[in-house]
Amino acid sequence: MKDLITDLSLILAVGAVFSVLSIVLKQPIVLAYIFSGVAIGPWGLGWIHRADFIASLSHLGITLLLFLAGLNLHPQKLVRVFRQVSLVTAANALFSFLTAFAAARAFHFATPDALGIGLAMMFSSTVLVVKLLPTTDLHHRHIGAVCIGVLILQDLMAVGVLAFLRCLEGADWMQTAQRFLLLNVKLAVLIGILLFFEHYVLRKLMKRVELFHEALFVLGLAWCFGIATLSDTMGLFYETGAFFSGVVLARHGIATFIAESLKPLRDFFLLLFFFTLGAGLDLGMLGQAAAPALLLAAVFTVARPYVFKKAFMVSGENAAFSKEAGMRLGQLSEFSLLVALLGLELGHLTRGAAQLIQLTTILTFIVSSYCVFRAYPTPIGSGSLKQD
Repeated sequence: MKDLITDLSLILAVGAVFSVLSIVLKQPIVLAYIFSGVAIGPWGLGWIHRADFIASLSHLGITLLLFLAGLNLHPQKLVRVFRQVSLVTAANALFSFLTAFAAARAFHFATPDALGIGLAMMFSSTVLVVKLLPTTDLHHRHIGAVCIGVLILQDLMAVGVLAFLRCLEGADWMQTAQRFLLLNVKLAVLIGILLFFEHYVLRKLMKRVELFHEALFVLGLAWCFGIATLSDTMGLFYETGAFFSGVVLARHGIATFIAESLKPLRDFFLLLFFFTLGAGLDLGMLGQAAAPALLLAAVFTVARPYVFKKAFMVSGENAAFSKEAGMRLGQLSEFSLLVALLGLELGHLTRGAAQLIQLTTILTFIVSSYCVFRAYPTPIGSGSLKQD
């Protein structure tokens, strides 16, 4: 316990110092969190003793983030947005997979590694995109709904990839197909359970305590993490349950209050998330993975926004909107990191392939957050150059 409190104190203190520097230098605070992890993490000064536990704790931020994203999407709105962005999402996924696969083969990775690298790099970061969207854009403007729609479709695809990797463990192709089909059935069952419980139980509980804000706060947390745990128990991952628990609750009028009250807690855990990204960057691997990672990061940070822009324009959006949406969605995803870690753990990826995915993802996080911060309004940091 003493080590944990010391680690959290160091993270907050060093993060605060880097945050002040980022504001003075007019840089996005996300970079401050990442660089503070690099500085005092296991591969830097080594001041953090419970890095693995901090990393586990930081994923609470992702769970809360997906829960809050779901709270802002009524099921009817979700279906309407999905119809609009399905083509855009598919175009980006195909481009990203083929580009990453070809690059991996060009750098002499074996075909299984190249497939894993391609699958890992199809997605954009829910954490970073939502974090860099102003609240008014996220909740009320078209740009927020469209970006969230793309991210949710990608997150569902990512959950499918993670489930597919788990289904591959010790199984032939027939068993893999059966396991994957079973997971889809489980998802349908989970959504049915959520709809039933929200309508007949949760809604009545919230009506009883709606005047007691503290009780609503605790009830919202219990619903989020309770369903996330149920989802993980069913083999569907915490993030899947958190998101759909938010979508189901979005039909309730109290959803906006719960979303606002949980934001400070979410921001604390996301600080830990970005810190652990930096802390997990093994500086010793830079020599081996630097060239392919730099190439892939450069290609993705330039080409992915362009692909998104063209796809959005084909779907009927104007050029300015398409350019902004493309730039906001131009990075890789925290799910890319999860695919790398799971693939390595299950033996489907070599360490070199996993390191390439991790380094490329972090590089795109850094470049994308910097570009978005410079070009568009963002709540990250008070030094934004585009507040108007």
